Amino acid sequence: MFKGFQNNTIARDLVMKRTLKNGKSLQFIYTGRTKAEYHTPGNAILGNDDGAPPVAEKTITCDDLLISSAFVYELDEVLSHYDLRSEISRKIGYALAEKYDRLIFRAIARGARKASPITKTGFVEPGGTQIRVGTTANASDAYSATALTTAFFDAAAAMDEKGVSQDGRVGVLNPRQYYALIQEVGNNGLINRDQQGAALQSGNGVVEIAGIKIYKSMNIPFFSQYGTKFGTGSATNPGVTDPGNTGSFIGEGLEDADNDVTGIGGANDYGDATNFANTCGLIFQREAAGVVEAIGPQVQVTSGDVSVIYQGDVMLGRLAMGADYLNPAAAVELYAGTATAPAAF
Repeated sequence: MFKGFQNNTIARDLVMKRTLKNGKSLQFIYTGRTKAEYHTPGNAILGNDDGAPPVAEKTITCDDLLISSAFVYELDEVLSHYDLRSEISRKIGYALAEKYDRLIFRAIARGARKASPITKTGFVEPGGTQIRVGTTANASDAYSATALTTAFFDAAAAMDEKGVSQDGRVGVLNPRQYYALIQEVGNNGLINRDQQGAALQSGNGVVEIAGIKIYKSMNIPFFSQYGTKFGTGSATNPGVTDPGNTGSFIGEGLEDADNDVTGIGGANDYGDATNFANTCGLIFQREAAGVVEAIGPQVQVTSGDVSVIYQGDVMLGRLAMGADYLNPAAAVELYAGTATAPAAF
């Protein structure tokens, strides 16, 4: 299960991660800037007169226990020509990884809309950035390689101006956006353009624009759905034709995950589906979001008397984590189809 989880989560290693022990929340500190000043001979040095640097704190709380389980009937195992438990375990790992990534990406999009927690007069720190992809009222701009490339360079410039470290900058797009970019590999500013074949198409940060490594994922918020959206083109639909037989899990609608929604298990605010009506990509540096893990991905299997009574075992994957934005200046949200940037929530 853990191997399946590792192979399918990308966000876990792209943000700040801490292990939670003996508590249900963890604090992250913000430190603002200070100023240099000249010393007056004879005056005591007791810290800057303005009281800088200012300090603020961010608390991330662990959500409820996240689980995925399946019952394995012993007779099914006996009659199978394949390793049934291994396959089910892998799918449980996929399910946990998918949820893990989705929560982190939603937290980053939320952070891109926020001001900095450092609000001391004269020492206000930069907040998040929202960049429009394209210039029309059509969501199809989200698939324009030219518009995406321009957005990446704008994002890099904004993060440079806001003093965000160049180390750990990444962009996450959906597969069609990623492939639109690499089709223009000869003239859109992609670095590592000598990569070919599987390496170029893997979507695992092999190529980059303006120092931003590019990943692809079906778990980013994309016009109020996860990963992709099919249908008639509009301001909130890029108008891609459904390839057919996409099943129940492709282009899933975002669930309402505001922390005031009963039954979602979230202590943190991940927003509602309508909050992401025009979101089409994320660019961020690792300080953009933080994750606390109380229980890392684990698998549990029943045995003994339980197996005898039910003639099978329950396989359970579990995970206890919480995610939220940290440094808004390190988060950039891409949006399309509207001239008005999505509102903060």
